[in-house]
Amino acid sequence: MDGQQPLQGSQQTQSSKLQAQRLYEEGNAYRKESKWHEAINCYIRAIELDPDSPAVEAKRMLDDIMAFYCKDMYNP
Repeated sequence: MDGQQPLQGSQQTQSSKLQAQRLYEEGNAYRKESKWHEAINCYIRAIELDPDSPAVEAKRMLDDIMAFYCKDMYNP
């Protein structure tokens, strides 16, 4: 063993929420650089970790933008 104890209950939830927040912020940075595919991937991972993340709305907005402007971006 490496001396670390596994995260339990609320600790794991808090860790997931922090990771989701980091992914959401990373997605925002990619979006500002017009790196749409990377932004969507970050938002999806954030949503998997925290379904209540602001990444849900960010992804929805980005999906709408992509559907309107650039359908081919979904086919890298």
